[in-house]
Amino acid sequence: MDSFEHSENIDHIVNSWSFEPGKLTARIATGSDGRDVLQMRIEMGLLQMEIAGRPDGEKPFNFDSYLEYLQAQFLTDLDAMLSDDDCVEIDREFVQLYHRRICWLALREYEKAVRDADHTLALMDLCQAHSTDEEWIDSHEHFRPFVMFHRIQAKALIELEKHTPEHAIEELTSGVEELRELYASNESEEDFENDELHVRLVELRETLREQFEVGQTLNEQLADAVANERYEQAAKLRDRIHKREDLR
Repeated sequence: MDSFEHSENIDHIVNSWSFEPGKLTARIATGSDGRDVLQMRIEMGLLQMEIAGRPDGEKPFNFDSYLEYLQAQFLTDLDAMLSDDDCVEIDREFVQLYHRRICWLALREYEKAVRDADHTLALMDLCQAHSTDEEWIDSHEHFRPFVMFHRIQAKALIELEKHTPEHAIEELTSGVEELRELYASNESEEDFENDELHVRLVELRETLREQFEVGQTLNEQLADAVANERYEQAAKLRDRIHKREDLR
């Protein structure tokens, strides 16, 4: 009886892994069958997630995620609309992916964070295409800039780890422009410059520029040359960029 009770509670885990208010704490642990699982410490215990597929480990209709299930259904019926049950499952998947994505960021597993951000953005696109409930769609679209922000950060830090600070800076610059286009499409571009997400991305870019002593990147020099009609210089810069990318 004692061994059964011990196996059913998580006192030993909670007592050995302190919760720190205001700090996201996550780790990779080993499941009872030897597989890796992702754990996040929360105030009342912990969340445990699968590292691939759907975070709760479910396989909706034998697919790895509800997104994949719906994508398969819509291949045969492009005009199909989401049912109420579909919406419930989509909302569940959104929440699960959010928790896993922020854990990956905390653990500096940036490629996995990008993967889950892409999954979330694909779900948002699907909601727009196959629902007429504008309020429900907006409840997700409200978070699109935040998901994009996470994705841009993660992509830049991948470039920093695998390539050069210049690549990371250019990733942040292109990401900022993607975010600007989103705000413009929502007719809120006037709010963009002072938006916290924009400010934080620019701060990260300029921190990297200062820390690694990067002046104008090649792409920034190219944009400047084109804007000032220095076409010969622009052609040379394009050649340098192409050669650099061939070496990646």
